[in-house]
Amino acid sequence: MQQIQAEVAGYSGRILSGNYSEKLKNRVRERLAVLKEFVRLNPPVIPYLCAWQEDDRIIWYEFAGEGFCELLRCDCQSLAQELRSAIVDRRVYQYTDVEHRVEEKIITRDELRGSWKGLRREVEKSGKVEAIYKVKVTEESHVWLKDQATVEDFDKDGICLSTGFLTDVSKEMELKDLFEKIGYIDELTRLPKRSILDRMLEVNIGNFQRKNIDDFVLMMIDVDHFKVVNDTYGHLAGDYVLANLAEVMTATTRKQDEIGRYGGEEFYGFTVGTIALGLKFAERLRKNVEKANFVYQGQKIPITVSIGLVSATQLGEAKDLSVDQLIFAADKRLYAAKHAGRNRVVSE
Repeated sequence: MQQIQAEVAGYSGRILSGNYSEKLKNRVRERLAVLKEFVRLNPPVIPYLCAWQEDDRIIWYEFAGEGFCELLRCDCQSLAQELRSAIVDRRVYQYTDVEHRVEEKIITRDELRGSWKGLRREVEKSGKVEAIYKVKVTEESHVWLKDQATVEDFDKDGICLSTGFLTDVSKEMELKDLFEKIGYIDELTRLPKRSILDRMLEVNIGNFQRKNIDDFVLMMIDVDHFKVVNDTYGHLAGDYVLANLAEVMTATTRKQDEIGRYGGEEFYGFTVGTIALGLKFAERLRKNVEKANFVYQGQKIPITVSIGLVSATQLGEAKDLSVDQLIFAADKRLYAAKHAGRNRVVSE
């Protein structure tokens, strides 16, 4: 054991000192060297290397970043046991086969106890792990950790080796749960509802009037000929289009951009900046929607959007600016885009 500790400083795992193949031991040495070097970069994620025997419930850690042990107030040897007792639930996000929507599957701690074999088989078969764990750290507090890992199976040794990274996503999950609890998130598109837009505009009008920002842009976005989609392909197809359209538009946004559902087939966009910046954002949205593939039950559905946008500075005196005024102006330009032939952006 002293030789192993000298070979890999701080090692407290089982494999290098156990009766395992050189292939497995060499893989562990290689992973340890990479992860230890990675930790030196002070990354915003927590790396780990864990292992388990086939048909055995026990998992152990060959390596874990200091932040992991600090979080659970334990050493690496007892980390697996402490984590198992601290997990509140496990959340997995996947597309549904029928509606192509993102579905949240929550497995409670009690359910995890009874389904560990099935979960492990699933992980071994796919070769990867991607889930979010709600972890209790004190009697009053918890964190959400996103787990992303790859899994290797060493048949000769009957060992599975998982190399992964944990990301603290507590703020995102708390915000998501809050929004869902108070009804701010649209169930179909998973986008913020109109009530978020009203509040967002109020805040930015205040920032604009206090000269904390120079300008901002509101856009109204409408799906062209959406009634034809429902009449031709059915309302389930219409729901599919709206849900996937939301994904296309969300993927187009940058950090300062926002997208939400206004109602029906109408969406809204927002960004801080000039009308020129807003135009670039709107055109990216329009073009990405136009070239996206919307295929429902084998049928390709052509989709385009019309967009009307307005900037705060276009509407005169800052002191007179209101939420209703912004929405009215953006709506007026949206209808101008539709009357001009659709699949276009109007900004004046």
